[in-house]
Amino acid sequence: MARKIILATHGNFAQGIRTSLELICGKSTNVEVVCAYMREDFDLAQTVEIIIAENRKNELVVITDIFGGSVNNEFFKYVEEPNVYLISGLNLSLLIELYTQLEITDSLENLIIQAIKTSQETIKYCNLLKAKDEEEEF
Repeated sequence: MARKIILATHGNFAQGIRTSLELICGKSTNVEVVCAYMREDFDLAQTVEIIIAENRKNELVVITDIFGGSVNNEFFKYVEEPNVYLISGLNLSLLIELYTQLEITDSLENLIIQAIKTSQETIKYCNLLKAKDEEEEF
């Protein structure tokens, strides 16, 4: 069973972050993007239905931009499928960890849990770090 990552976002964020991933990790062959609402005739429900149908034999890691947003909600309808793993909060740190470990992990679920934890740890308010460093100097 092949593994794929689907980046699904409002606007061109999915394409942009895939470009960043490829800048760092090289050409990605198992990463697809959904840039929702960029065309007037875009049908999210139909797009998601097609992705799920075409990938019945693949394991899909779907990463959306916003929890509870329309893109996330549409994929959420498929979380009971045995091969669909849905994550919200797309960011580059999360994507790189998932992408680089995707083919070698024994457990996608464990990889996802660890990648989310690591990604959360990389989110910092740097001004506070600077202030803390200055306080420690005294």
